[in-house]
Amino acid sequence: MMSADGLPPLREVVEKYDLAAKKSLGQNFLFDLNLTGRIARACGPLEGATIVEVGPGPGGLTRALLSEGASQVIAVERDERCLPALAEIESAYPGRLKIVHGDALTTDWRALVAGVQGPVRICANLPYNIGTALLVGWLESDPWPPWYERMVLMFQREVAERIVATPAERVDYGRLGVLSGWRTKARILFDVPPSAFTPPPKVTSSIVELVPRETLLDCNGKILTAVTASAFNQRRKMLRQSLKGLAVNGKTIDALSLLKAADIAETKRAEEVDVEGFVRLARLAAEMTA
Repeated sequence: MMSADGLPPLREVVEKYDLAAKKSLGQNFLFDLNLTGRIARACGPLEGATIVEVGPGPGGLTRALLSEGASQVIAVERDERCLPALAEIESAYPGRLKIVHGDALTTDWRALVAGVQGPVRICANLPYNIGTALLVGWLESDPWPPWYERMVLMFQREVAERIVATPAERVDYGRLGVLSGWRTKARILFDVPPSAFTPPPKVTSSIVELVPRETLLDCNGKILTAVTASAFNQRRKMLRQSLKGLAVNGKTIDALSLLKAADIAETKRAEEVDVEGFVRLARLAAEMTA
């Protein structure tokens, strides 16, 4: 039985092209059209928008984005087995689907969307094994505001909780929470149960929305990453110890001097420092190593 867009059900597509999900690629396919439609609608009004999708697989979310009205979807897929299935969608939506066969971790995103008219958003059921790395790269994007207007992404629930965490949630608060809070307003929209996927993962997933902040607390993103990585690498220790040996621009920084300049107690732990505090540390670290 054909769907409303004239394409066969996803299960038939997977069978036709022998698209068994590969664990090595972090693949878990979504067949539930109600769910893919809900994810697509979470991106906001799609008319006039270009959506960048990573890891479309057989194209369940791709089809939802197009049927919900996206002007164009740019789908980046590493697995060449999925390309024929995506080509069928491209034929059903002439001129609205651009398929890019490549590795998302090495993609030049700004070049990919160069010349695109209208807003650009990212919407993806990210492969579990590269989701965090992709998010960090997008968060560290410069200049700011970035090339995307919004991100609606799927992660494992525990990763999603780290993305939206603040010092109020000390167990989950870490580098991801600092970077996300610094550059975006992040929130969990809804959960997706394991049963929604083929094959079903062992964990619940969550859809996270990240909207870039128009204005930022001034600091260097790479240095902020270095400071937070050092601080949270030994999160049970006081900052005077966890920041010991921190190196920025090839120079080692005296932790006590840095903390004093930032007006942060040396006895605090990383989980007690808010985003503004880490920004101060990063900015001062840059000044001390200039």
